[in-house]
Amino acid sequence: MVYETSYDTGLKPFTPDLNRGKWDKPTDYIFACFGLALKLDVFVASFWMFFDMGILGILPYFIYMAIYLVPIMVIHSFMGQFSSSGFISAFRLSPFFKGMGYVSGFLTISMLIYYSIFAAVPLLFIINSFRPTLPWSCEGLSSWHNGSATLSATCNKTLILEDFSEFNRSYQLLHVPSVLYFQNHYDSMKQDSVPDWYKDYELSWHFVGLFAIIWAVIAFIFYKFSETAKFGKLIRYMVIVTLVLLLVCFVRFLFLPGALNGLHRYMTPTASDMAMGVASTFIMVLHAFGAGWGSVIALSSFNGFKTDIMTYSWIISFGQIFIYIMFGMVSFMLEHYFNELSDAEDNAHILSHWLLYLSSASALSTMAWPNLWTFIYYSMLLIAALIVMTTQIFTVLQSLFDEFEIHRSRKQEVTFGLIGGIALCSFYFCTNHGIIFFSALGLDAIFSHSLLHLLLLLVVLWIYGRERFQRDIEFMLGQPFASWKVFILRFIAPIILVICLLAGIGLSISEHSYSTAVVFVMSIVLVVLPILAIPGYGFYYLYQSTGTFCERFRRTCRPTDWYPVEMEHRQQYEEAVDNTEMTHQLFEVTEEVN
Repeated sequence: MVYETSYDTGLKPFTPDLNRGKWDKPTDYIFACFGLALKLDVFVASFWMFFDMGILGILPYFIYMAIYLVPIMVIHSFMGQFSSSGFISAFRLSPFFKGMGYVSGFLTISMLIYYSIFAAVPLLFIINSFRPTLPWSCEGLSSWHNGSATLSATCNKTLILEDFSEFNRSYQLLHVPSVLYFQNHYDSMKQDSVPDWYKDYELSWHFVGLFAIIWAVIAFIFYKFSETAKFGKLIRYMVIVTLVLLLVCFVRFLFLPGALNGLHRYMTPTASDMAMGVASTFIMVLHAFGAGWGSVIALSSFNGFKTDIMTYSWIISFGQIFIYIMFGMVSFMLEHYFNELSDAEDNAHILSHWLLYLSSASALSTMAWPNLWTFIYYSMLLIAALIVMTTQIFTVLQSLFDEFEIHRSRKQEVTFGLIGGIALCSFYFCTNHGIIFFSALGLDAIFSHSLLHLLLLLVVLWIYGRERFQRDIEFMLGQPFASWKVFILRFIAPIILVICLLAGIGLSISEHSYSTAVVFVMSIVLVVLPILAIPGYGFYYLYQSTGTFCERFRRTCRPTDWYPVEMEHRQQYEEAVDNTEMTHQLFEVTEEVN
């Protein structure tokens, strides 16, 4: 036996969950990873970084994809598929760094706490789409909006203007009716053009009800589709439906006034697009691995042992960028639709906040069959949000069950306890503060994901070793992992990740400076403290070991119980590793003799 076991360290050995299941079809893994790209707060939280980028700005994404996205995705997939474990237990590869798995879990939970907003807002518009007259349409606006109020609105091409000379002397600011309808659910947002977010907290009971419905739907999904095969099948159909509805909405938006100008602007290359894309697309790349960074590890753990993760990683990367491009083009069309409205009058500027989720409702209200198109568009956004939330919860649960054997006998209690706890915490984002400052938690992912990627490269390619990694990949897939990819991951990718790490720290500090104390405390508890737990868990593991400090450290960094779960593959792996190690030892002896 050439690898270390828990018996050697005196700890309880890893016990695989033989009832965790597999995907119903191998492609379910691809669709589940496609769903990770539907986490759309990457656009909403950083509007200025993406929506003026254009198609040329997307090109750096393909460079990043070849340099490190696909290779790192192969590493994530390798860890999950080889070990058949979630993002905690997969770090049997190097137990000293198992804290990285716990950090991934906390990061996922921090996203789930606020992401209910991205399901509740579409549900709000879906419910109201059944009204005979849409409340945010020109006809419905007068039923609840006071035209003499300080806020001015625009309907179709009829502009109701008001000069905000104190705010900006060169523009007359206009508000989109659907945005006003959203703000109407909070008294503090009704009258102020630039609301004071540091007023007292205000809870919207409308959104409390919407959040409750969302979490009830999620609980029902896990009640009916908790088995891996059923869950994968559900996600597959949900992703397909979402992409079909996205394409349908894209075609319909082409007929909006100014939409073709938006597409032309999107397809027109400019130097500024490329400059912005170099920085912005890196953030999109980080989101390819899910909210908690370790989602791909957990999802790949349900693959068959011989699944071709190298080919799948390329398919997943191209599929995710297709999703980003589609939403980017829809955003450009909506933006230029409102630009055309503002061009109808001089010195007018339309405040099209949260374009994909709020302002789009007013554009939909101008179409023929507005109720139907509102229902279709926001159903697409709702399903996308449910895909993201359920997939992330699924990865957290399975990772917990893999690591803690005691919880496997009461999976249902743990599942609904986790869902209930996250749902309870999420109600903070029904307040006027929470629904505005959630983006601070989203931007924390830039810093945390960059750090975790750096540590992963350290663990796999330096501590575990590139030779062992390439050996395991070749054993599992029957094809080598090119040495040039290893070289890039060891020496070039870390430079890019360090730059992004520093940029992420700057963005987080900037965003939290405008945030509230509650969101800042959430960030400390769910992001910063778990990251400190990485060395903390490592030293705890050192304490449980025996020997001198150096002996303990070497032992805790060595792979422990690192082998395929299925007995047939495990025996073949032992033979392959024994042969490799024997050859290596004979080579060293021969060198010494010579």
